[in-house]
Parts: sequence; C-alpha cells; structure tokens
Amino acid sequence: MKYCSHCGSQAVDDAVVCVSCGCAFAAQTKPPAANCSPKSRLVTILLCAFLGGLGIHRFYVGKTGTGILWLFTAGVFGIGALVDLIMIACGSFTDKEGKFVLDWQTN
Repeated sequence: MKYCSHCGSQAVDDAVVCVSCGCAFAAQTKPPAANCSPKSRLVTILLCAFLGGLGIHRFYVGKTGTGILWLFTAGVFGIGALVDLIMIACGSFTDKEGKFVLDWQTN
C-alpha cells in the first residue's frame, strides 16, 4: 500500500491516480503531487460556471493576462468560458505554473 502525498489517502501499490483527490501518482523520481496545483477545483469550477464571462476563475489560478482578456471580451464571447468549464470538469485545466487543478477539496 502507498499513500497520496497530497491528501494522505491510502491506495494500492499499482494505483495511478488517487481516488480521493484525483492527483496522479508520479514516477519514483518525482514527488507524487509534483504536477497537482494547490488551487481548489471546486472553487475554480464554481467561479467559471457563475463568473466565467468575467474571467474570475483565471484570476483565481493566477492567469492574470488571460483573465484580463476574458474580462474585456466576455469570456472571449462565451466560447472560451465554456471551453474552460469543460476543461476544469475533465481535469485538464492548469494554473499559472502549468500544474493541473485536480483537488476538489477546499483548503
């Protein structure tokens, strides 16, 4: 058995992803939560769902430049906000450092 370094949950040795927080277990050479953002996926998806046209979710994860673009273009005419919402739900949205926003729990 092994433990997730992000949330501490127990997992089987051959697990690829933590079932509790969704963070991927990395190879032996890297820390297990190296590519998992500390930002909350729940907060990000709620901000995108309700304020996506203003780009508030992008400001939250540190993407200030595109947050300003979303703010002045109404989420790039709504299409960009919808794409972001789908990416957040699928777990492929990243923060400013390129780390995936995967943890559903708020810290």
